Amino acid sequence: MKPISENPVQPAGRPERVGRRAVVAGAAGLAAAGALPRAAHGQPDHDWRMVTAWPRNAPGPGTSANRIAERLTGLSGGRLRVTVYGAGELVPAFEVFDAVSLGNAQMGHSAAFFWSGRMPAAPFFTAVPFGLSPQPHAAWIHHGGGQALWDELYAPSGVKPFLGGNSGMQMGGWFTRRIEGLDDLQGLRYRIPGLGGAVLRRLGATTVTLPPAEIFTALETGVIDGAEFLGPWSDVSLGLDQAAPYYYWPGFHEPNGSAECLVNREAFESLPDDLRALVAVVCEAEALRGLAEADWWNARTLARLRADATVALLPFPPDVMAAARAAAADVLAEAAAADEMTARILESYLPAKAQAEDWLDVTLAALQAAG
Repeated sequence: MKPISENPVQPAGRPERVGRRAVVAGAAGLAAAGALPRAAHGQPDHDWRMVTAWPRNAPGPGTSANRIAERLTGLSGGRLRVTVYGAGELVPAFEVFDAVSLGNAQMGHSAAFFWSGRMPAAPFFTAVPFGLSPQPHAAWIHHGGGQALWDELYAPSGVKPFLGGNSGMQMGGWFTRRIEGLDDLQGLRYRIPGLGGAVLRRLGATTVTLPPAEIFTALETGVIDGAEFLGPWSDVSLGLDQAAPYYYWPGFHEPNGSAECLVNREAFESLPDDLRALVAVVCEAEALRGLAEADWWNARTLARLRADATVALLPFPPDVMAAARAAAADVLAEAAAADEMTARILESYLPAKAQAEDWLDVTLAALQAAG
């Protein structure tokens, strides 16, 4: 198979599981070309393990995890060597946070909404239904106090979070039957995590949380009726287009796709100043690079899907969108009422959203309205 950057879409036929494919990550050349000289004799090296919530080399988040590891290893001249382990290789996908917290791995790559069961506020650092899109989300993290709140949320677990990639705005998901109105959501078995799952439950769906590597089989065998993952590029890499024919948009449940790079705080603080700075800079660079990559390949993959007679690209019906927006407001209000940290984060998040929307109204939205 060609590298991801050359051939991002799985060819026709039953998909081979992403975790078993040998996909070449695109950052190796950059890391090698920019590598610093090896540390002087006697200066300590650091061998780190990164565990991820993704199948190995999964286009999108798996690519970001690989690129972070390769750049840290290369740009440090080997002083900080990071080895990546896909979901299930060292720990299951949903145990990444625990592995980093306990120090069994020094780094993790995941999405914050996976931890909503232990920290109700965690999904704010991935996506909020009808919330911030990627660039305004990054603005809130870096300039609106979001990073300080995120650090505070994870601090009791001994984990330092960084933005570590972005899969862009999501699609609504793949379904084995058409969604023509609210009635079609009643009892629908739908793979969707985070706050989006809470919204769909209010609309009558039965939500299921599955790690990415298990979505295809569950959808193909009828264990679930629908599933969302990310955008077209990553979805097709999992073979979801071969498991269900109806692909809905927009992904109102996840208008942002921030991945997180988790670092064990003790391990992070044991690094010298220059390597701590390198971790921060490499993660920040990947948040930008990952989004650009996702936007490019999502658009190209969407064009392929439009030309595929076996796939029906459809918008969610207006009554579903209206009900979802109303339910999202209720979900956020109730979450804030039940958890003090969620309330504090929402108090920071909502003004950032209003500010971003005001700016977008006179820029991007106005430009699009003008045709």
